[in-house]
Amino acid sequence: MIPFIYGAQDKSVATVAGILVNNGTIFTITGGPIQILELMSVCTVTNAGTASTIQYSTTPAVGTAKTISASSGTLTTADAGATLLLVPTTLNTAPTLVVSSAGGVQLGTPLSANHFIVLNGIITTVCGTILSTARWYHVLRYRPLHPDCQVV
Repeated sequence: MIPFIYGAQDKSVATVAGILVNNGTIFTITGGPIQILELMSVCTVTNAGTASTIQYSTTPAVGTAKTISASSGTLTTADAGATLLLVPTTLNTAPTLVVSSAGGVQLGTPLSANHFIVLNGIITTVCGTILSTARWYHVLRYRPLHPDCQVV
């Protein structure tokens, strides 16, 4: 019973900071589907004024890739400490940018918000204008829908 209880609890995972890459894998899901509760990206090295954008996509192990957000607004003002949060309401919702001068503080997902359910596979970034200087890391809060689910 204990493994099942642990397996059903909300979990979170984070990447190391790196350059945003178009079609770059940020998370790999194995063992079954998950419910995405929140997906946030955190800027650690300033975007240097380049008008880049980010969008999130999922590609299941069996099936076709699907974007799970609209493109963010321009990340020109994203400086170290800025956050980008996807609040799942529809598959066309753009992530919200909060710059460091506002503390990078995001409201978070309201309890009444929708949550995405994605199959095992990968979550990727879709980027417009790749930046060689900016660094971002990504945080995923999720609920496994199968006791064998893992996200790395």
